[in-house]
Amino acid sequence: MTDQTYDYDVLVIGSGPGGYVAAIRAGQLGLKTACVESRETLGGTCLNVGCIPSKAMLHASEFYDAAANGTMAKMGVEVTPKLNLPVMHDQRKDAVKQLTDGIAFLFKKNKVDWIKGRATFTDAHSVTVAGKTVTAKNIVIATGSSVTPLPGVEVDNESQVVVDSTGALELASVPKHMVVIGGGVIGLELGSVWRRLGATVTCVEFLDQILPGFDADIRKEANRIFKKQGFDFKLGTKVTKVAVKGKTATLTMEPAKGGASETIEADCVLVSIGRRPNTDGLALDKAGLKTNERGQIEIDHEFRTAVDGVWAIGDVVPGPMLAHKAEDEGIAVAENIAGQTGIVNHDVIPSVVYTWPEIAGVGLTEEQAIEKLGDKAKVKVGKFPMLGNSRAKTNHEPDGSVKIIADADTDRVLGVWAIASVAGTMIAEAALAMEFGATSEDIAYTCHAHPTHSEAIKEAAMAVQGKPIHI
Repeated sequence: MTDQTYDYDVLVIGSGPGGYVAAIRAGQLGLKTACVESRETLGGTCLNVGCIPSKAMLHASEFYDAAANGTMAKMGVEVTPKLNLPVMHDQRKDAVKQLTDGIAFLFKKNKVDWIKGRATFTDAHSVTVAGKTVTAKNIVIATGSSVTPLPGVEVDNESQVVVDSTGALELASVPKHMVVIGGGVIGLELGSVWRRLGATVTCVEFLDQILPGFDADIRKEANRIFKKQGFDFKLGTKVTKVAVKGKTATLTMEPAKGGASETIEADCVLVSIGRRPNTDGLALDKAGLKTNERGQIEIDHEFRTAVDGVWAIGDVVPGPMLAHKAEDEGIAVAENIAGQTGIVNHDVIPSVVYTWPEIAGVGLTEEQAIEKLGDKAKVKVGKFPMLGNSRAKTNHEPDGSVKIIADADTDRVLGVWAIASVAGTMIAEAALAMEFGATSEDIAYTCHAHPTHSEAIKEAAMAVQGKPIHI
């Protein structure tokens, strides 16, 4: 088959953050492009049932909680909140519609064809979609991920008793008692939504601490903050059974390291133990591909798979399952296909938990830095509490801190971790600094506007040098 006989230069499978960005960028570069998507709307999990709708619920529930817990009263605004959950859901759905419609508009603007249906490989340059064959010189696999099931536990989003993250967004009423299985990002975010709206929330985590992968100090501080908010944690605990009778679920749990079991009851159980790559149903073998032991597609630095002309990005490849990582990879893979140089620095990918306060980090944890450099003495750490930050104080946001980890020899910043109301925005400064190889001194001597939360990053950098001002 010659280049001229292909239907498209680029065919992207999946329209999530990685896929739609790859398709738009390919269109911008003058490549004839199509995107295969089976949903009724574009945007994948992130825009439809993930990042975007959860943030809409988090934001709305923050207002309700601020009124209900007395925060607003402290500032002289006395109100008695009344929850209108259907309206809260409506504003979530409206945010999703605006953004997914926006993707459809951008497809038209950049001449990207939307092929509706599911793609199945017939060979490395051909797929079938809804009974029709589509060919492309380059095929980009960007099918994302789905919820990891918990063995022996059946999710039924319709009954709203045992739900996954999608079902937890659609609850018709506030649970009296919600049990979240998994102390990671998604569980803590959605647990926060329903706790703020009135639910008692118990979080069961197999590990001995929440937020695996985050810096140890940040994990401990976050645990303390969530407990103060009303979360009940059962750490080092595994769920062995969930039995549903009517509208009540009974969970059987036991210590992760062995021991006597116990049971608790809940009217809603959120299963949130992680996500797995969506590679089933693609017939990858027909394209000459296979997955690794984690179900991922292995790629090289340019996002090429082992088969010429087939590329892969996002949640289906190794690395953190994050929308912004997928977006950057989508741009890079399109540029590589077009003969340009598309690069993603996977050492500088920020992570954010959109709870209150937010939790964010980029680069190495202190533990990883010590392991990498081989000696604790080769790592310098600076910390600054948000309690000492003037903007946090005026906003009644005393919880949290910023931690900067640097190489003791070169002073180069290796990692930045933060808990603050706007940590997700603050972390961008840290990522930019690290991308350009900044030292802690570079950050410390960069003028930061006053009063802002970001001054805490400056102070933490000054603490690395042993000279913070406001503590």
